[in-house]
Amino acid sequence: MKMLTKFESKSSRAKGIAFHPRRPWVLVSLHSSTIQLWDYRMGTLIDRFEDHDGPVRCVDFHPTQPIFVSGGDDYSIKVWSLATRKCMFTLTGHLDYVRTVFFHNDLPWIISCSDDQTIRIWNWQNRQEIACLTGHNHYVMCARFHPTQDLIVSASLDQTVRVWDISGLRKKHSAPQGGLGGANAYSGSPYGGPGGLNGGQQVPQQDIFGNTDAVVKYVLEGHDKGVNWATFHPTMPLIVSGGDDRVVKLWRMSESRAWEVDSCRGHTNNVSCVLFHPNEDLIVSVGEDKTIRTWDLNTRLPVKQFKRESDRFWLISAHQNMNLFGVCHDSGVMVFKLDRERPASALVPNQNKLYFVNNENQLQLYDFDKKQASLPILSLAKVSKKWCKIKGLSYNPSENSILIQSGEKDQAEYSNIPLPKQIVGALDPTPKGSDKSSAACFIARNRYVSFSNISHELNVRDLNDAITKTIKLDDTVNDIVYAGPGCIFLMKKASVVLYDVQQKKSLAEVQINQAKYAYWSADGQYVAFLSKHLILIANKKLEVVMSMHETIRVKSAAWDETGALLYSTLNHIKYVLLNGDHGTIKTLDNTLYLTKIQGKTCYCLTREGTVEAVQIDPTEYRFKKALVNKNFPEVLRIIKNSKLVGQSIIGYLQKAGYPEVALQFVEDPETRFELAVECHNLDVALAEAKKINKPIIWEKLGKEALSQGNTAVVELTYQQLHKLQKLSFLYLITGDLNKLSKMEQISENRGDFSSLLQNALYLNSVEKKIQISN
Repeated sequence: MKMLTKFESKSSRAKGIAFHPRRPWVLVSLHSSTIQLWDYRMGTLIDRFEDHDGPVRCVDFHPTQPIFVSGGDDYSIKVWSLATRKCMFTLTGHLDYVRTVFFHNDLPWIISCSDDQTIRIWNWQNRQEIACLTGHNHYVMCARFHPTQDLIVSASLDQTVRVWDISGLRKKHSAPQGGLGGANAYSGSPYGGPGGLNGGQQVPQQDIFGNTDAVVKYVLEGHDKGVNWATFHPTMPLIVSGGDDRVVKLWRMSESRAWEVDSCRGHTNNVSCVLFHPNEDLIVSVGEDKTIRTWDLNTRLPVKQFKRESDRFWLISAHQNMNLFGVCHDSGVMVFKLDRERPASALVPNQNKLYFVNNENQLQLYDFDKKQASLPILSLAKVSKKWCKIKGLSYNPSENSILIQSGEKDQAEYSNIPLPKQIVGALDPTPKGSDKSSAACFIARNRYVSFSNISHELNVRDLNDAITKTIKLDDTVNDIVYAGPGCIFLMKKASVVLYDVQQKKSLAEVQINQAKYAYWSADGQYVAFLSKHLILIANKKLEVVMSMHETIRVKSAAWDETGALLYSTLNHIKYVLLNGDHGTIKTLDNTLYLTKIQGKTCYCLTREGTVEAVQIDPTEYRFKKALVNKNFPEVLRIIKNSKLVGQSIIGYLQKAGYPEVALQFVEDPETRFELAVECHNLDVALAEAKKINKPIIWEKLGKEALSQGNTAVVELTYQQLHKLQKLSFLYLITGDLNKLSKMEQISENRGDFSSLLQNALYLNSVEKKIQISN
């Protein structure tokens, strides 16, 4: 398991954090009375909200509406609009610090708890308090709704965790039979109806004052000191809690009772917050001992801990739909994910197939021709490290075997596994060999290499796992990647080296910081290297062809059969050409990892461990590629057969020096005129000038025609602009005396003696000169 930090911000002590359910936003509430709204993908501060007086301890986004709620040390709860970025209203009633606030998933309710020892439920639509739950006899540190049941869990410094039944409150504040509060509304629930685990048709029990709105269902006692946090499991009848006794406790509920299952011990200071992993059987806790710890839900044993040097952790929150966690600490917030989400994969050479590992750690084979995946071939769970995703897969077609790589740092290892001849189901593999290594790949039919980034040794092995050669590499090598028969890329901190394993020597080197992946083009002439924000394309001698910076993290790449490189970011599929031209092809709802491009289909791996065929429109980049290659028949074919229009394409063609091609796309007369002038096409320019019929257009046309020596068009423009003197001079230099005589006659008729004299001089007309002088 590995922590991958995605975003970090420095500020005063952060106390509350919440993820937006759909956008890449995170809300952070600070001890300094400010609430910050961050875009964690871009790492930018979107807005800040300042209306609280004193520290803000908690925030929460509404699951569907553009609003959020906050609570602070000023005893108030504020509901904010994301549209106007202003406080809509304030809910008052608490008599001390507000510790947590949460929205209900379905109902227009907010739950809050406070140091005044109460839990309060508010209707944010009518802005009224609808219930006040009393029973704790010390500060209530946390209170949350159950995700599906009419239950609340609360944690208090009175050393108890309480579960409350609020089915009566739902009935009281919901529509009658047939509405949300109807008895049949929850009949399909595995735990019964709105009455919690006991079923919805029972009469709600009363407390000693006859109150049936919200009553205590269970009191969980077991912590030796105050309890700071408690939360429900999203699907199972489990509760997890953490407190000042430094213990994380797991509780189970049945229809009639709740009991302690086990304790997770290991924190060396107060446990501030704890939660269930949304998708894995893991518990994640944070504490004032400056650690984030993960625990196996089934065995309750520690899995991994992550420590900061000087910051105590106060809160952890999980994203509803993604493998993302946010933590608050003394000097700000951090957004991270636990382990990689990229499925390991390997293309089968010359067979149009792909081996990949699904989310159940099973090997499958995808056939691009049939567009379907096989049954699971092998179950790799036993040969891979637990809680670690398989990160590397290398396939040997001659031996029909694979190398898998899993684990991190000193726990990393590879396994050489032969594949069964027939696919009959998820068989348990029988590895031929395995050893400690941080990377491994086949380099020949009967050889593979393994590399350790701790010892920095490269071992060449035969198919029986025997080491035939050991090569000591320098300390700057982070990883190795297959680079063709007998060769590997040495991925260094500031460069990539093409290394011949047989000759033990470097063949070429290119400068690039922290390169992670390498992708060869189909013809083997070019290789693309990806780092977090950089794409570099080099030829086979590692001479740089182009490089470009990408603001969003680059995730994967694949070469199109035309020689264009397609790559994916967190939310787009984009392309880049060898000349540096680039653009966006498609916006993605979820992050995808490209594996193969076939025509208009882009085959991608999803984070769920499946292959998805995404339809793309390759017209734009194929058009640009044809232009770069001066393949004009292909350019004309694309123009005729596609709807490739828009200012970006026209602008691109102008910038690239192809205005005559841009003319084919344009219907607007003024744009066509400008393009025609740019590509010196006087016929089109004249036709468009006649349509527009503006002096400035005729002026431009006249200049262009004059530069080309087209006197007929120049004559027409001067006539349109009534530039008689210029017309006369044009007739003079072209020797057209008949028209010059007409110009003399026109001048005389207009009484323009200056023009008449000029024309008389041009024609050497003595009579006219004498006539004018008299």
